[in-house]
Amino acid sequence: MKPLIVLLSVFGVSCLATFIAGHPPDYYFCGRLAMAVMLIFAATAHFKFYKGMVLMLPSFVPLKKTVVYITGYIEILAAIGLLINKVRYPVAWFVILFLVVLLPANIYAAKNKVNLERADYCGYGLNYLWFRVPLQLFFIIWVYYFGLVN
Repeated sequence: MKPLIVLLSVFGVSCLATFIAGHPPDYYFCGRLAMAVMLIFAATAHFKFYKGMVLMLPSFVPLKKTVVYITGYIEILAAIGLLINKVRYPVAWFVILFLVVLLPANIYAAKNKVNLERADYCGYGLNYLWFRVPLQLFFIIWVYYFGLVN
């Protein structure tokens, strides 16, 4: 829920700021900026809550802590890339693929009731997927629309 709030808030504020500044609104840039901020917000969880993130990975994944840190850095680099016009198309496709690849980890975490922030198994469980899966699809559509359409 927090990433969605960040995404929509940054989008609204950036659109409002361009309006107040008297510039023509660039909704596509505002959408990319909002996704970039959301990705950086999500990346901070990889460092602040890395123990909970490690619990999200199935047992067959090696070097879990390293994977968590690397994916955090990937999110930061992707956020930057979405804001650079020369690379935003391939970066947007990469972010879409990245979001698809991450979905199984979210399903695994929900199935095992992982609580990311407390790093335990007392999370929301499978009911969380009723929100998380549509949210992940929303993020993918958002990146497609704001990163690739224009």
